[in-house]
Amino acid sequence: MSRRARLAPVTVSNPPLTARLVVTGAGGQVGRELLRLAPDARGYGRTDLDITDPAAVRAVLGPDDVVLNCAAFTAVDRAESERAAAFAANETGPTVLATECARAGARLIHLSTDYVFPGTHDRPYDTADPTGPTTVYGRSKLAGERAVLDIAPDAVVVRTAWVYRGRDGDFVATMLRLERERDTVDVVDDQLGSPTYAVDLAAALLELASVPAPPRVLHATNTGRATWFELARAVFEEIGADPERVRPCDSTAFPRPARRPAYSVLSDRSWVDAGLTPLRPWRDALRAALADR
Repeated sequence: MSRRARLAPVTVSNPPLTARLVVTGAGGQVGRELLRLAPDARGYGRTDLDITDPAAVRAVLGPDDVVLNCAAFTAVDRAESERAAAFAANETGPTVLATECARAGARLIHLSTDYVFPGTHDRPYDTADPTGPTTVYGRSKLAGERAVLDIAPDAVVVRTAWVYRGRDGDFVATMLRLERERDTVDVVDDQLGSPTYAVDLAAALLELASVPAPPRVLHATNTGRATWFELARAVFEEIGADPERVRPCDSTAFPRPARRPAYSVLSDRSWVDAGLTPLRPWRDALRAALADR
């Protein structure tokens, strides 16, 4: 079955006819897929547009634009020591985008993260659940969310989690590399989340861009849940490698500057209630991602 057949049946090219799609963070995982699925969109990477510069942002926006902001400082561990850089990208940038979108009459869809939650739940996080980030990265992303919602009346925040393309050193790509290089691989089994294929997330965001008045905060991930260990085993299984070569361990085996949430599963109830197409199960998405390589 082709990738297009496997994708959820969403429309990826029908925002209002007068709208122009503008993608910021176009060089990242989701930004690249947005431009692939919507080739008429205008994309801006880090070197093309400084989203912290109001004049630069103002110069590229028009009143009929729908801005999909995928730009972010996503180096979770580095953010602990590079706080100013994290807040510049994750709070100041979205603040400027929201201000200039409101000024121009453009719509803003801002991509955020499960890290805004403390990671202590035992059930999927709903959009209205209390936030409480425990890392600099999470705090900077929450600050960006609040600025966007406060400044731009019709802006939408979309939280997602555990995004991968299977390329460029993300978790799935790393497991593929380690399968070739090592006899066994130790992977943490005490962090639970929803692996999300960037292709599916991009298609979902494009569907959202065509909806005139969605809820202001949404969650979008592939459905289901897994630990990093379970995701790694699934990668091995899908490529025909022995999954027993993946061994479980706990987070203490890999101490890092930023503590990862133990529980990052996001509920898609808000997404479904808004009439948007649910993303497919994470294992189906992973299978398609690996077939696409």
